[in-house]
Amino acid sequence: MTGPGLLAFDGRPVDGGLYLQVVHWAQHLPRPWQEAVAAFSSYGLGLLAVLMLAAWWRARRIGSAAMARALAAPLCVTLAFAADTLLKGVLQEPRPCQVLPAAPTLEACPGTGDWALPSNHTVIVFAGAAALWLVDRRIGALSLLLAVAMGVSRVVVGVHYPHDVVLGALVGTAAGYGLGLLAGRGGGLVERVRGGALERWLGA
Repeated sequence: MTGPGLLAFDGRPVDGGLYLQVVHWAQHLPRPWQEAVAAFSSYGLGLLAVLMLAAWWRARRIGSAAMARALAAPLCVTLAFAADTLLKGVLQEPRPCQVLPAAPTLEACPGTGDWALPSNHTVIVFAGAAALWLVDRRIGALSLLLAVAMGVSRVVVGVHYPHDVVLGALVGTAAGYGLGLLAGRGGGLVERVRGGALERWLGA
C-alpha cells in the first residue's frame, strides 16, 4: 500500500542526474529562449490539433479507411490519455522538481499528487503522431517531429524525468497505432455515407 510520504516509484535513481544536468542547462539559456520553450511545452499540443485537421483534409482525397482513421485520431488520443492517467495513479511517481534541487524550473512545478510517470503531454502527442502516420506519411512525420520536440521540452522545463518521456512515447505510440489500425475498419461505414449529405466533408 502507498501512504502519505511513501513513494510508490522513486525515479531519482533512474536518471535524476541527467534531469538535473538538463534543468541546469535550461536555466542558463537566454531569457527569450526560455520563454519560447516554456510556451511551446505548455501550448504546443495545439499544433497537434492543426495537424489532425490537415490529416482530415488530406484524407478526403485518399480513401475511406484513411478518412476513418483521421476522424478517429482525436478519440485515439483521448483513450491514450485515459490509459496514461490510470497508469499514473498506479505508479505514483512524484515530479522531479518536487524531490530534487532543481528550482527554479522554466515551468511552475505541479503540486503534490500530480504524478509524473508517464508524461501526459508526451503520451498525447505520440498517440496523435502514430494515428496520423496511418493516415498520411508526411503529416505523420511532422507529427512525430512535434512529438519528439514536446517530449524533450517537458524535461527542459523541469516537470519530468527523461524516463517519464520515454515511457510516455511508448504508451502513446502503442495506443495511437493500435487504435488507428482498428479505426481503419470503419472505412466501410465512411464509404456508405461518403456519397450523401456529408460528401463535402468526407470526400474531395
